[in-house]
Amino acid sequence: MPSRETLRLHAGLVDEMAKMLDVDLEEAAIGGSVSIDQISDAVVRCTECPNPAHCQSTISDTAFLNHTPEYCRNRDLLHKLMS
Repeated sequence: MPSRETLRLHAGLVDEMAKMLDVDLEEAAIGGSVSIDQISDAVVRCTECPNPAHCQSTISDTAFLNHTPEYCRNRDLLHKLMS
């Protein structure tokens, strides 16, 4: 199991990547588009990413994204929530 610090980092990355895609995870959960368990699973998947530094760089250097990076382990979920 990833450490609390690692989970915190990747929870932030998932949330920030969603925001970059104009997806509000809280609203999506309230609206039933995604469950809390799916969001938790997304964070765990994110911890398996081989390149979180690139993700952090993309988030900090870009105002808005049309799609996740190719390597994003949450690509399908986040793109589904965009529609």
